Amino acid sequence: MSASPRICVILSGCGVFDGAEIHESVISLLQLARRGATVQCAAPDKPQMHVIDHLRGAVAEGESRNVLVEAARIARGAIVPLSQIDAADYDAVFMPGGFGAAKNLSTFAVEGAKGSADPELTRVLRAFRSAGKPIGAVCIAPAVLVMALGEGEVTIGSDDGTAAAIEALGGAHVQCPVEVAHIDQERRIVTAPAYMVDTTIDQVARGIEEAVDAVLAMCG
Repeated sequence: MSASPRICVILSGCGVFDGAEIHESVISLLQLARRGATVQCAAPDKPQMHVIDHLRGAVAEGESRNVLVEAARIARGAIVPLSQIDAADYDAVFMPGGFGAAKNLSTFAVEGAKGSADPELTRVLRAFRSAGKPIGAVCIAPAVLVMALGEGEVTIGSDDGTAAAIEALGGAHVQCPVEVAHIDQERRIVTAPAYMVDTTIDQVARGIEEAVDAVLAMCG
């Protein structure tokens, strides 16, 4: 592994129900920093699918927010449009979860296995895959990863419906405990269930930290 691996972290907004899951995003960024990685956050510059009032758990009618602008909250402003990301500039890519991955990075939330991934996300992920560079994804993001690539041995925990969709998209699902990361050695893909399992933040952190470490171990 190089002294300071360069990692692109793709966010999907801000907030579990309509963007990037904040705990997962912060745990990912913290572990990358602990391991000495240089991080560039990115997100699509487009409107969210919708806005959710996280207190009421309901759609905030009449509201509209931008994915990139919202993701900048997590990145503390240090973020670029996904369209500016060139896989050649990075050693790996990592995707936290949250419903934003299924709503803003793809149409998975609405269309399931019949949906499609965001074109810019597909471009970026396929470029990393073609270059043989590591790809990490947690929570629901592995399903979106398979949607973009049409392949991948991944985990989202043990949710039967999502697992079936992954299989329909051309991937393979592996059941995995929340505190463990799964490694697809052939394709250099690392995934972990995170909050796809209803558990505590410390358990989620263990799996994400292991996923980050596995991605970084493949760099260099």
